[in-house]
Amino acid sequence: MKIKKNDTVLVLSGKDAGKTAKVLVALPKDNRVVVDGINLQKKHKKARSAQEVSTIATQSGAIDASNVMVVCPACGKATRVAYKVEGDNKVRVCKKCGAVLDSAKEAKDVKKIEKSKKAKKKETATAEETK
Repeated sequence: MKIKKNDTVLVLSGKDAGKTAKVLVALPKDNRVVVDGINLQKKHKKARSAQEVSTIATQSGAIDASNVMVVCPACGKATRVAYKVEGDNKVRVCKKCGAVLDSAKEAKDVKKIEKSKKAKKKETATAEETK
């Protein structure tokens, strides 16, 4: 999924179309994202004891990732996402201006995850060879 947590996105469709907000949660398995202040839903919370009060809370619901577009921090425009390899890192890039969308910290985290996946594959391969 090309959208990550803390990205600024533009909502393309639905009742909140045209609004810009920050991604709170990315759910890649479901291809959905939770965006701050978008797709607001009511949640009724029942009191669990005599001291508590029943309330109706408002929360942001998940929307499909295809209904949002990443806003480039450099050019400020909604853009599609491309990928580019810089050194040892694969980073997300703005299609319009070519600016890098990932911060240096995120790129390092992705690199660590890829290394751990490679290590696990090597461990399973050596375990199968010893059998």
